[in-house]
Amino acid sequence: MGERRFPWLPAGAGLLLAGAAVAAAVFLKRPLEHSDPLPDGSHAPRPPLAQDDPEEPAAKPGPASENPAVTFRAAPKPLAPQAVTQDWPNLLGPTHDFVSAETKLLKTWPKNGPALVWEMKKGSGYAAPALKDGVLVFFQRQGEEEVVEALEAETGRRYWRFAYPSHYQDRYGYNNGPRAAPVIDGSRVYVYGAAGMLHCLDLATGRKRWELDTLQTYGLAQNFFGAGASPLLEGNLLILNVGAPGACAVALDKFSGKEVWRAGSGSVAWGASYATPVPAVLRGRRRVLVFAGGESRPPSGGLLCLDPATGKTDFAFPWRSRSYESVNATSPVVAGDRVFLTASYETGGAMLEIRPDGTAREAWTAPNFGSHFGAVLARDGLLYGFDGRHERGTELVCFDAATGEEKWRGAPSWQEEVDGRAIAIDPGRGALLWADGGALCLGEFGHLLWLDLTPKGCEVRARAWLFQAGQTWTPPVVHRGLLFVCQNERGHEAEPALPRLLCYDLRGE
Repeated sequence: MGERRFPWLPAGAGLLLAGAAVAAAVFLKRPLEHSDPLPDGSHAPRPPLAQDDPEEPAAKPGPASENPAVTFRAAPKPLAPQAVTQDWPNLLGPTHDFVSAETKLLKTWPKNGPALVWEMKKGSGYAAPALKDGVLVFFQRQGEEEVVEALEAETGRRYWRFAYPSHYQDRYGYNNGPRAAPVIDGSRVYVYGAAGMLHCLDLATGRKRWELDTLQTYGLAQNFFGAGASPLLEGNLLILNVGAPGACAVALDKFSGKEVWRAGSGSVAWGASYATPVPAVLRGRRRVLVFAGGESRPPSGGLLCLDPATGKTDFAFPWRSRSYESVNATSPVVAGDRVFLTASYETGGAMLEIRPDGTAREAWTAPNFGSHFGAVLARDGLLYGFDGRHERGTELVCFDAATGEEKWRGAPSWQEEVDGRAIAIDPGRGALLWADGGALCLGEFGHLLWLDLTPKGCEVRARAWLFQAGQTWTPPVVHRGLLFVCQNERGHEAEPALPRLLCYDLRGE
């Protein structure tokens, strides 16, 4: 892959494959067991499996040891009195919408940004960390292995390390590391590698509980950018958009990895996307939303609304670019009894209204709200997100969720001095996270911004250039007042930094 070390150069055809992915599993190399096929070739749901490995109380890892990849800079401030903190156990956060309940966060910072607590040299990959009770789980590629590590969040010290071989090669020249964030659930952590290997590990020790090769099990070829749709934990099920014929989505028993049901066949046998499935309560019913669609001829994909208990499909709504080389990569956004979908490559957005009988109707569409892969925030009846598919020319937009009216557009921009000349900079395809009454925005060239988003516009309350590097596509994470950011490319600074996982002190007074 040719290095793009200058963030102001025109974009390539990138995707944030940080989407994060997981399927659950079958016993290693053991064939799946299904019920008899139905007339359409699909399979009826199996009855719920007995919990042959019942949940036990989660044990915290320990003790932590020195991590040779970590440079510790300075201890963070104590948490502010009455500060609210929250775990971040998966890519989309505890409420599956990139919204954090954390409070008492730092709202202004020096030119260089919040104080750096520690930094860790990392391998390749776009996976965001997952955090629970002060434990950080990180997933990356080092050499010919995919590596999972559990770290002490405040120090970067290591509890354990788990590794397995990976020979994935990105056919578009992006890096060869995992795209899917880990998922933490009780005493377990689930990781889904770029080549489709799914592992369930013990959170306290890193011991392997089970594994599944999803490509082999479901007869899949390598997807555009490898496997990248994060898993969803729903009760005792692990739900994954595998994108196989007759198995667009599958639910696996989280304790054993055995398949419980599969959904999507016939005209909705859509391929895997890079959008994490999302849970929702629609018209009083618990549902799972799978935004599927990737590599297929002819191009196909869209939204499946599923009953998580059985896998039964309430409705399938086609929504995908007509271009072959595109994918659905932004997770569905739930706003009451409505669901917003957005995709790039001349697709745009669509708001669906869920009827009382569980079917859907198109409430409005917005051809000029096409998010490539970033988060869309739903706040106070408004939708905020980035419209555009390139590093340059992407715009931050605000739409009325009820009517589809565009309220405003235009990303913040400013001048930076690079190599002795002034360069116009903006966040590009920024990553948004709502916390403490505002939006943290991580720009794709390494900028951190604190934004006030309102129906009238966007105000920048604070800004810093954390590092000069492209492909900053991994969403930021906040946990216990600490901000975790991934630098995925070598920096362009005078002393270029290698890719790193960075921990910043975002604790306010």
